[in-house]
Amino acid sequence: MKSVLVVIAATVCLTAADAADWPTARGNPQRTGCADGQAGPSQPKILWAFKSQDSFVASPTPCDDCILIAGLGAFNVASVLALPLEPKGNPAAVWSRSTPFLKLAVASSPAYADGKIVFGDGMHTDSSGNLFCLRKDGRPLWQLRLPGNLIHLEGAPTIANKRVFIGGGNAGVLCVERDRATLDGKELDEAGVQQVIDAKWKELQAKYEQDKKKDPDFAVPPNEDQLPKPEPIKVWQQGNDQWHVDAPVNVVGDRVLVCSAFLDAEKMGDRAIFCLDASNGKILWRQPVPLNPWGGASVLGKLVVVAGSTVNYDPASLKGAKGFIAAFDLETGQPKWLKDVPGGVVSSVALADGLAIACATDGKVRAFDPESGERRWIYDAKSPLFAPAAVATGAAYVGDLKGVLHAIALSDGKARWTLDLGTDAAVKAPGMIYGGPILHGGRLYVGTCNLKGPFAGQPTAFVCIGAR
Repeated sequence: MKSVLVVIAATVCLTAADAADWPTARGNPQRTGCADGQAGPSQPKILWAFKSQDSFVASPTPCDDCILIAGLGAFNVASVLALPLEPKGNPAAVWSRSTPFLKLAVASSPAYADGKIVFGDGMHTDSSGNLFCLRKDGRPLWQLRLPGNLIHLEGAPTIANKRVFIGGGNAGVLCVERDRATLDGKELDEAGVQQVIDAKWKELQAKYEQDKKKDPDFAVPPNEDQLPKPEPIKVWQQGNDQWHVDAPVNVVGDRVLVCSAFLDAEKMGDRAIFCLDASNGKILWRQPVPLNPWGGASVLGKLVVVAGSTVNYDPASLKGAKGFIAAFDLETGQPKWLKDVPGGVVSSVALADGLAIACATDGKVRAFDPESGERRWIYDAKSPLFAPAAVATGAAYVGDLKGVLHAIALSDGKARWTLDLGTDAAVKAPGMIYGGPILHGGRLYVGTCNLKGPFAGQPTAFVCIGAR
C-alpha cells in the first residue's frame, strides 16, 4: 500500500496543471508545499532578499513569473505583493495592493489558477471579512463582503472546477462561482466582469489625465478601491454560526474536507472534521477530534490526515502545549489511527514519500507511516515550529521560530543542512517563521514574522534560496 501512495503522490506533484497553478493551500491536497516535484537546494544560498517592515504570516504562492506574498504592517495594515522570481538587482514589487483597497489584515495565503488570484482578509479581532478575486496583474475582478461577529477569512481558499471554497470563521464554509458575478442586480460572466472593470478604469484614468492638465499639483491618481465591486454568485454555505473554520479547506474530487474549531472563550464552534458534497455542501460525514485542527486536512488517495493543538499561533502560550495527529477514511470518515504528540501541531501535515510529516511546537518534526500511524523518525529542530514542511524528492524543509531553516532527509530524518536567516550575511534580519516555506522551480521561498517575540517590530525579510 505504501508504494501505491508514493505513486499517487508523485503523479499529483508532477501534473502539468499543478505545476502551472497553485489552486489550494500548500499547492496540492497533500499539502507538500511543492507542485512541480523539483528537488530543493542540496546546499543553501540566498539568491535574493526582500527587506520589509511587514510581517509575513502566510505561506507564499507562485504566480507565473512572480511570487505572491501577504504582509501585515503597523496597526495590521495589510499588503499583498507580487515579487518577480528573477529580480534585476534588489527585488521590488511588480504590483502591490494595500489601503484603501484592503481594509483588514490579510493572513490568508492566496490561491492561483487560470490567471485568477483569490484570497480572504480579516483576523480573529475583526467582525467581518472579504473574499477577493484579482487578475494576475493585480487588477480586481470581484469582492464578497461577509459581515458578522467572529467572521474572518484566515485560511487559504481552494479553487476547483471554476468555483472557490473557503472557510469564514463563524460563517462556516462557503462555495462561490469564480467566473460569474452580479453587479447592480445584473448577472455577469467572466467577460462581462472584465469589461465593466476595464471600462471604469479607463474612465478613471482619463479623468486623472484631465485633472493633471487643469492643476497637476492637486490631481489624484485613481486607485482600485474606486472600481465597481461585483459580487460572486454564492453556490452554497454550510455551518454558518455553528462551526468556526479558520483552517484552509481541502477539495478532492466531489468532496470538501472542512476542519472546524471550538472557541473556548466564546463557547462557539464545533471541534470536528466534516466531509461535504462539493456540489451542494451537504454533510456526508462528521468526526469529532480531541483538539482544534488549526492546520486543516491533508488528503492522499482515500486517506485523510488531520492534526491539532491545545494552542494556536501564539509564541507566548507554548509551555505545556499538546497535540495529536490522526487519520480517517475519505469515503466513510471511519477513524484509522490517532497519535498523541507532546507538542501542539498548528499546521497541516505533509503527505509524501510514504510519510506523514508533522511539525510541532516542542521543536520536533515527526514522520509517521500514513497507513498504520507507526512513527518512522523524529528530528529535533531545537526551536518551536509553527510552519508546515515543504517536501520534494527525498527531503523536507522546515522553518522554526528562531528563523532557522532545516533540510531533513526523508529516508532517516537526519539533517542535511541548516540556514539561519537572522545571521546570514545576505539577510541579517532575525525573525520567526510562521508561514511554511514552499518549493518552486527547485528554489525555496519563505518570509519571517516579527509581530511578537524577541524581535517584535524589527525588520523582516522574504527570501529566495537556491543551490550554491
